[in-house]
Amino acid sequence: MSADLSILFICTGNICRSPTAEGVLRHQLERLGLADRVLIDSAGIQGWHAGEAPDERSQDHARRRGYELCDQRARAVRPDDFERFDLLVAMDAGHLRELRRRCPAALQHKISLLPGDIEIPDPYYGGPDGFDRVPDLLESGCERLAQIAVSRLA
Repeated sequence: MSADLSILFICTGNICRSPTAEGVLRHQLERLGLADRVLIDSAGIQGWHAGEAPDERSQDHARRRGYELCDQRARAVRPDDFERFDLLVAMDAGHLRELRRRCPAALQHKISLLPGDIEIPDPYYGGPDGFDRVPDLLESGCERLAQIAVSRLA
C-alpha cells in the first residue's frame, strides 16, 4: 500500500492501548474517506507479546464501540520505524521518553503524545473501568489526529 501519511502508535506491549488507538483512528479515517491514504500501525516498547492478538478485554471494549482489533498482531518498535513513519505517537510520557532515547536526533520531531498532550493510562492491571476509559480518551485524541491528517493531505 502506498500511503501519503504514516502513523505508528506505541504503548508498552502493543496489546491494549496502541492497538485500540490504531482501530479508532482507522475507523475515523474511513468515515472521512482517507483510509487508503494513511498507513496506520501500532507497536510496543517491549516485544513481550510479539505475534499475539490484542488483549481480549481491549477487543471487547473496542468492539462495543464498533472498532475491530482482531486482525492486529503485536510487535516491538524497530529502529527503522523512526524513518518509515511520519508520526510516532506515544501513549504516555514514559513511552515518549523511551522513544526519544532510541530515536536518532534528526528524527525526534516525529515523536509526540496524542494532540493536546493526551496520555492514555494503562488499563492492563486495573478493572473494566480502565478499558472503558481508554476508548473515551482515544476517540478524542484520534479525532484531533484525524484533523491533522486532513490538513496534511489537503
